[in-house]
Amino acid sequence: MAQGAPVRMGILGGNRGGCVDQVSGPLQGKIMLAAVCDTDEAVLHRWRDDRPDVKTYDRYEDMLGSGEIDAVFIATPPALHARQAVEALQADLHVLSEVYAASTVDECWHLVETVRDTGKVYMMAENYCYTRPNMMVLNMMQCGAMGEPTYAEGAYIHDCRALMFDESGELTWRGRSKTNPLQGNWYPTHSLGPVAQWLSVNRGARLLDTATFVTRPEGAWRFAADRMGADHPLASPGRMASGDSATTVITTQRGCVIVLRVDTSSPRPHNMTHYALQGTRGSYLSERWHGEAPLVWLEEHSPGRSPDGSAQWQPLWELAHEFEHPRWRAEGDVAESAGHGGGDYFVLADFVDAILEGRDPPIDVYDAVTWSSIVPLSIESVSLGGEPLNVPRFKA
Repeated sequence: MAQGAPVRMGILGGNRGGCVDQVSGPLQGKIMLAAVCDTDEAVLHRWRDDRPDVKTYDRYEDMLGSGEIDAVFIATPPALHARQAVEALQADLHVLSEVYAASTVDECWHLVETVRDTGKVYMMAENYCYTRPNMMVLNMMQCGAMGEPTYAEGAYIHDCRALMFDESGELTWRGRSKTNPLQGNWYPTHSLGPVAQWLSVNRGARLLDTATFVTRPEGAWRFAADRMGADHPLASPGRMASGDSATTVITTQRGCVIVLRVDTSSPRPHNMTHYALQGTRGSYLSERWHGEAPLVWLEEHSPGRSPDGSAQWQPLWELAHEFEHPRWRAEGDVAESAGHGGGDYFVLADFVDAILEGRDPPIDVYDAVTWSSIVPLSIESVSLGGEPLNVPRFKA
């Protein structure tokens, strides 16, 4: 890549990867969308119609070897991410990967070693770390307003059953995941990523042990029965065997407890951004439904005192004048036009700046594998009846 030239980006996975095109305008001069790769000809056809200046490929290896890109945004199903990231890094390309980063602990180690060996920029695109409330809470933690953290929660609760089948009735990758008898917390990073940043994981703190527990399967097979009839082969808990809700408990070496939950099968309103944080000087609760304000109580800023029972929650936004994160204060208007609560803009901006400035990205390979390792560890824990397992120490 020529000095001062924009980063030429290739997208792997033309549907979800479209978010790069949506936020590239504000980053004009820093990034140029150069290529898209997808195995679905219909997806490539749409790109040719909408962006005829962008090269299209149906084979990943052809795009990697084209010489037309400097970096790859991987937006394929999660089980493919680690292998495809390694292939790009070994092709001397920088990598921005959708969540999660790897499916096995061995893949996590291979990814770390490849980043070390190649010296390329690797970042995981965990956009939930960049939402306005999550970054404001991060600022509160970094300013010391909440004191020392002791407990945190994160949950991704999103009824995705309508996404289990395509228009022809065939299982999508989400649907296939529900037929997998290996159960665990298969989507932890939206929940764990912001919490890990609040707790300074890999920045002085580290995860120690984790255990996971899963409920019985109900939602997926009942949805299949409602959609395709009670006699359909998938309309049974034996075929759609993945439990509805997984709860993961993690301890840190500083004595904090983290509780994560993922549930994409239960019938209920969406609650994709549930968080809670308890510190020695304050507490935080995210909104429970769209339109409700997130709540905070800080010992030296909020009404009342906790010991005498007079403490009162206040909307997080009432403290924005003091604790708005500097990034949102400076770039919030631009970010809000992007997807995932502004996260897509900040992810791409930080990735490109890391390349152009020759520095580590804020969500680096150690964060990616630490947060993603919960996937295989949770599966093993469930298979052992909820036995706690050590979280590998990827970063010395």
